[in-house]
Amino acid sequence: MKLNQKMMEQAMKRMGIQAVPIDAEEVLIRTKDKELVIREPAVTRIQAQGQESFQISGEVSERSREAWDPADAELVAKQTGASLAEAQFALKETNGDIAAAILRLKK
Repeated sequence: MKLNQKMMEQAMKRMGIQAVPIDAEEVLIRTKDKELVIREPAVTRIQAQGQESFQISGEVSERSREAWDPADAELVAKQTGASLAEAQFALKETNGDIAAAILRLKK
């Protein structure tokens, strides 16, 4: 027996479960060392028994998480006369500390 969408929604409502679709363009999940990017996601917010959860599906990709904002590397490069690559390396070595990266490159 196959339930249609309307019957499923009515059953969920009787159980006190509310599911609301969210028109999302992208979902980003950040961990300490990487980011999961979900493109073209189907996102549903589900509220049941006082709890809120999200159901997400879509095209998933991973990327490493940089410890700094790209604008920080530009600032460090400008302040020190170093190349952008050198500024990025200094920021990586100083865990994103702009002042420490500048001091490291000025030595």
